[in-house]
Amino acid sequence: MLNMTDNGRYILRIGLCFCTLALLTSCGDGPKNAEMHREAPEGMRWVPGSVFMQGARAEDPYAMSWERPAHEVEVDGFYIDVTEVTNAQFRAFVTQTGYVTTAERPVDWEVMKKTLPPGTTKPPDSLLLPGSMVFTPPQNPVSDLRDISQWWRWQPGASWQHPQGPGSTIEGRDEYPVVHISYEDALAYCNWAGRRLPTEAEWELAARGENPEAIFTWGTDADLLPQKANTWQGRFPDRNDSKDGFVAAAPVGSFPANANGLYDMAGNVWEWTQDWFRPDHYAEVARQGRLLNPRGPDTSYNPVNPYQPEKVIKGGSYLCHASYCASFRISARMGMSPDSSTDHVGFRTVMSVDSFN
Repeated sequence: MLNMTDNGRYILRIGLCFCTLALLTSCGDGPKNAEMHREAPEGMRWVPGSVFMQGARAEDPYAMSWERPAHEVEVDGFYIDVTEVTNAQFRAFVTQTGYVTTAERPVDWEVMKKTLPPGTTKPPDSLLLPGSMVFTPPQNPVSDLRDISQWWRWQPGASWQHPQGPGSTIEGRDEYPVVHISYEDALAYCNWAGRRLPTEAEWELAARGENPEAIFTWGTDADLLPQKANTWQGRFPDRNDSKDGFVAAAPVGSFPANANGLYDMAGNVWEWTQDWFRPDHYAEVARQGRLLNPRGPDTSYNPVNPYQPEKVIKGGSYLCHASYCASFRISARMGMSPDSSTDHVGFRTVMSVDSFN
């Protein structure tokens, strides 16, 4: 990151590099299982298989270089959660299994320093307590949006049960998306539920609905954003005018579903996918012709964050604003370290036909 003090680097890297030790094919001319829709499992919808162009549309004014070029992919049909996984659903998992999330475990400096530049000095012990990253709006306007430590802070004690840290609670918030979830945490839930995380291509197909040229989950009209998704209105990051009715995360299903009957595929909280993140990946695969059920690159490398592997997250969050990430678009994609967690990242699950009994 640029222009950050040492303390800012510590806070950012502890949160975004928080490490722990533990860390279908098709036949014929069309996608396999394209019409094999059975009654969906409770809380899921069927997404028919399709051939489509993955990546940013040419007319998308917010498209980033790592979303281009669009390339042809073929994806088999699958089931996907109608909403992001909620606090109530995650609580059921924890109650049955006793699972402890990444944010609730002690920080191991010897492990964490392997993901930092050589020679990085150990931060104060007060920053090595279990916790997670929490968005904290600055008091004044920000002139340099490259330094995200101005609005992100490491909060000891923050976790899925205490989203803002000690003293905060999820009581009465059963239908809110669970947050402060690392990739490892999401996989643990999937294993318990008999599900998996979507690939990036599956996620994008589910978000796109029936419009192959859509930029947003509802089409191409950016003016509909406050009515269609929970994002940031006003001046990022110090003033949220809340024209959509929410300052932070909203209960799942608070905004209209897309054509596939799925809620919050834009905004609210980011969602984990299976794929490793490389900003040059789309440029590489575009030369290969149509991709069949792509699963992303074999390894991760991001020159902005060279010491830490990253997974792709999709969908944007309540913090997305046109002046900053504009990730309320279908093609938007970012990288996040698998052992990181924040108060604007959650997940949803999928099932393949061959795993549904």
